[in-house]
Amino acid sequence: MKNLKEFEQALNDPQSLETLYQTARRENWTEMFETEITKRHASTPDNLLWAAWYFRLQAESRSESPGRSIPWRLAIPFSLALSLIFWLVAPNMESPVKTVPNILLLWAPAVACLMTAFLAVATRAAQPSGFSPVRFSLAAFQKPFLVFLGIVLVTAYAMIMGSPSHETYRTLLIFHLPLLATLGVGLYLVGPSDDQNSFAALHKGAEVVLTAGIMAGAAMAFIGITFGLFSAIGVAFPEPIKRYLFFGIPGLIPVLAIAITYDPILAPIKQRFDQGFSRLVFTVARLFLPLTILVGAIYIASIPANFFKPFEQRDVLIIYNVMLFAVMALLSFATPLREQDVPEKWRVHLRRAIVTISIMTVVVSLYALSATVYRTALGGMTANRMTVIGWNTLNIGILCLFLLRQLGFDRTSWIASTQRVFRFGMIGYGVWGLFVTVAVPLIFP
Repeated sequence: MKNLKEFEQALNDPQSLETLYQTARRENWTEMFETEITKRHASTPDNLLWAAWYFRLQAESRSESPGRSIPWRLAIPFSLALSLIFWLVAPNMESPVKTVPNILLLWAPAVACLMTAFLAVATRAAQPSGFSPVRFSLAAFQKPFLVFLGIVLVTAYAMIMGSPSHETYRTLLIFHLPLLATLGVGLYLVGPSDDQNSFAALHKGAEVVLTAGIMAGAAMAFIGITFGLFSAIGVAFPEPIKRYLFFGIPGLIPVLAIAITYDPILAPIKQRFDQGFSRLVFTVARLFLPLTILVGAIYIASIPANFFKPFEQRDVLIIYNVMLFAVMALLSFATPLREQDVPEKWRVHLRRAIVTISIMTVVVSLYALSATVYRTALGGMTANRMTVIGWNTLNIGILCLFLLRQLGFDRTSWIASTQRVFRFGMIGYGVWGLFVTVAVPLIFP
């Protein structure tokens, strides 16, 4: 808020609040005004003043931006640049792969950097003054530049420390560099201090991934048909062309996917979530809640008969960890962005389902963590075990914090409370992911 104290003083005077809103419209900071109103409506949904303001602002937002034009002129050059990067760092397809190829480590940082640059330029181009390289100012692009620089520095450190001989570290980077790159884009979009926008960015990210997945499937079909046609007449492609078809063409997809699904001039919470893949993500996640409860109950009941398997078999522990991250994703996508997104008669059942799954997950995760600690006590600490223990502890802590807030003092605003917990979780993911990336080659050289 441009002047938060002025906003607080106007809260008890509807006329002053209206005057402040008109000032916000003239000075172009209505987004901050709406954020403050949204926070208060989420925390006290029964307050009629906040409800009236909230729905008024939502209606105005929809009427002011009924549609949008996809910035193809910007998206295509950035997509071509990313495609070229993928082609350059891809391994030679005619040589045997002896270690983790660089493309598996560099693709996510490259995508994050090009996405951030595209969003920054597209946002600037949508302003009345437009974007011109002649009028380029570093001050106007300070935030995306810092995010871009951070991603580049972390990636450079990882590549320097992750020599081909350090196979364990390079394997860990396959999972941690994409996480840090994704959080970097999120940091550019919303920063670390906005619960609802952070949660909206998380959901919009899922839509971008699904859109990219559909486009990737179409690209793979095109590549397969191309190779099939030319193979039928005995034509073999040179290695550079084959490398571009398999790696360069997929490189075209990420920026195009975010250009199609995300409006760069709107905050994440103002994006459309009532259509397309966004609606599909919410619906499918909630449909899976009762099935997850059923499977979880059956599995917990079977633990006594198979109690020692995770203590003896490493593969079982890997399955547990994959399950834990899958459940965290399910809970986040099942939680609505706004209270009115779920009919009132279903809200209590949705909350009970999420709480039940969280309790089950904590039980199974503590069981898996004890098995990991036991194996560590017998075989010593390794980079993999330290990483797994850290992730398990972090996820258990997030779920316990969620349960504390749900079962304790925060029952009246459970959606806002859940969103805050997940924002804390995203910050925790970033901290631990960065720690693993930086510390593993130093602790386990």
